[in-house]
Amino acid sequence: MILNKDKALKVAEFLLQIKAVKLQPSDPFIWASGWHSPIYCDNRKVLSYPKVRTYIRQVFVEVILEKYGKPDVIAGVATGGIAIGALVAEELGLPFIYVRSSAKAHGMQNLIEGAYEKGQNVIVIEDLISTGGSSLKAVDALRSSGLTIKGLVAIFSYNFSTAIENFENHQCDYSVLTDYDHLITQAIEENYITKYDKESLTQWRESPETWNK
Repeated sequence: MILNKDKALKVAEFLLQIKAVKLQPSDPFIWASGWHSPIYCDNRKVLSYPKVRTYIRQVFVEVILEKYGKPDVIAGVATGGIAIGALVAEELGLPFIYVRSSAKAHGMQNLIEGAYEKGQNVIVIEDLISTGGSSLKAVDALRSSGLTIKGLVAIFSYNFSTAIENFENHQCDYSVLTDYDHLITQAIEENYITKYDKESLTQWRESPETWNK
């Protein structure tokens, strides 16, 4: 999943610096699922910082070309994967489409927006992978429209075992620019957290549904 460890740490460093990722083991967040979480991730903040945005775009392109080769189309997953996906498509000189979370209720009732043709190879762009549910819903929609998925690339993954299993079951290869383990390593290096915090963060990732309950 991680092709370059040094770049994974650099992406993690940027996410921490701009507070796209917040770590609060002693004051956890509550997700929509009801899980208590010591981490909150909002990668949309990347777009507000030109230096960070440029670096992440470049790493996306490197990962895509190195692992999958140049596709016919780049597809973003709404909403977090739309803007960064369009930037990646621009860098590669490729068409861009995006997949809605649900079909429009009016007009053409599109689920996929943009121009594409059946049989084209696609790389899917995401900002975040948790369980993989929304990402794989988009993959299914693209496949149902006759597109071939070469792979999915995301900025960050929690590396939940559930996500790994879900992608395997969908026979969808995926890569990430950085992940939970590299983030924690970088957070300790930069004194964002203590070694005691690391233990709590490790426990959360192993059993997020029961952590801190």
